[in-house]
Amino acid sequence: MLYLEPRELQNLASKHPNLVITQLNVTDPTSIKAAAARVEEQLGGSGLNLLINNAGIAKMSTLDGETLEDMIQVYTTNTVGPLLLGQAFLPLLKKAAQGSPGTALSCNKAAIVNMSSSAGSIEEVYVWELGQVVSYRCSKAALNMLTKCQSLGYREHGILCITVHPGWVQTDMGGPQSQITVEESVKGMLKVLSSASEKDTGTFLTWEGKVMPW
Repeated sequence: MLYLEPRELQNLASKHPNLVITQLNVTDPTSIKAAAARVEEQLGGSGLNLLINNAGIAKMSTLDGETLEDMIQVYTTNTVGPLLLGQAFLPLLKKAAQGSPGTALSCNKAAIVNMSSSAGSIEEVYVWELGQVVSYRCSKAALNMLTKCQSLGYREHGILCITVHPGWVQTDMGGPQSQITVEESVKGMLKVLSSASEKDTGTFLTWEGKVMPW
């Protein structure tokens, strides 16, 4: 997770006039609805082309140390949050899709991108020896299924839905052992999103555009 302090966000907004900051708590349905309303107002009648669900948390613990409270908190943030955000922003995504010429799915038309993790791959169970983080792994595996469900449910509305592994990125959450920089990850993901099409909806891709095993 890339966490920016309010001052950092304000600095970005001051440099980029087209960047609008909206307060949002992904674990609070009321906050989600309010954010969707503010975005709708900001769009001024236009639709929303791209919803990226990036918020995520992890609790460092072992299998034996996982608790009910941690499982619920992590699952609520990492899985339920993207579900509720997809629901709240669906009308704006549908409007964007309806206003886009052609029928082919793409991020230019309308798309939901859920940020997952290789740690949620049941086949790979990536770096288990470095951190069991069971609640995080379970939440991301569930997020992958949510993405598949969204791809099936929202396809008729012209909305592309994919889940992306951004890599082990050098952020506060990634830690000192991280393998790639934020810039490398973002550049890679932008390339993936720009080329995502009908064949990719409902898939799990890496920041390099490779198919990630479920």
